[in-house]
Amino acid sequence: MKIAFVGKGGSGKTTLSSLFIRHLAASGAPVVAVDADINQHLGAALGLEEAESAALPAMGDRLPLIKDYLRGTNPRITSADTMIKTTPPGEGSRLLRVREDNPLYDACARPVELDGGAVRLMVTGPFTDADLGVACYHSKTGAVELFLNHLVDGRDEYVVVDMTAGSDSFASGMFTRFDITFLVAEPTRKGVSVYRQYKEYARDFGIVLQVVGNKVQGRDDLDFLRAEVGDDLLVTVGHSDWVRAMEKGRPPRFPFLEDANRRALRTLQVAADAAYELRDWKRYTRQMTHFHLKNAHSWGNARTGADLAAQIDPGFVLGEGVTAPA
Repeated sequence: MKIAFVGKGGSGKTTLSSLFIRHLAASGAPVVAVDADINQHLGAALGLEEAESAALPAMGDRLPLIKDYLRGTNPRITSADTMIKTTPPGEGSRLLRVREDNPLYDACARPVELDGGAVRLMVTGPFTDADLGVACYHSKTGAVELFLNHLVDGRDEYVVVDMTAGSDSFASGMFTRFDITFLVAEPTRKGVSVYRQYKEYARDFGIVLQVVGNKVQGRDDLDFLRAEVGDDLLVTVGHSDWVRAMEKGRPPRFPFLEDANRRALRTLQVAADAAYELRDWKRYTRQMTHFHLKNAHSWGNARTGADLAAQIDPGFVLGEGVTAPA
């Protein structure tokens, strides 16, 4: 399952996504964790030291390699230079699997050992001083979008993406790449404002959106969230001494996480697993095509000097049964 964690800055989405990743790893599930926020905090939340986090290979710096690998032998893509963030796969494209080893993972992923298991961690890379005035951060997150477009994940496999804060993911079609989106919201007006934006934007795209109430301290907070988000409220999370210790760099072993928070994580997994049954690969592929054409017409054709609509393979549908060249 492909799972996104979104929310306003400071909502706790990175903390909750890291707890969910730890929960999945402890169950023995294969997990690819992706930090798609240019404020790179997921590595630290998973226990990496600052130097280790800084040394993670940035996907945004490896776009030529990513494009060249994913292009494969697809005759509709004449060169890697004509690929943009929304380029969809077609016959001959290389597809990615959660459990496999491949050159893209070798270049862009690193194993992170957690209590009870290990995960692959990938990061977009930070937006640096060198990027100011010459690039936008979507050039970084575009690498993640290409990765998701070419990913074929199955039941009981998890790809967990910590998204950029706010509603900026709607600047591309990446918000349609997920089986379920967990929106982390505090019990405040600002806390639910991003929820309203997501709900409005996602209305026409079949997005499965569930709200995780964070920093909920009592009945009044719970009633507020229920009044604001209704049935989209899946579960709430309160204070955690375990998380406080983690933020100080001294996390206890994961089995010592509070029982209430462990139950909340199990609720998230049940919801994610249920979303698998709603998969519609034809719709998924159709949405890729929609956003690719939109980006091609608005800027892609002019940027690359090519007709990017020609990259779309009309007979191709991404799915778990599709094979790809070695």
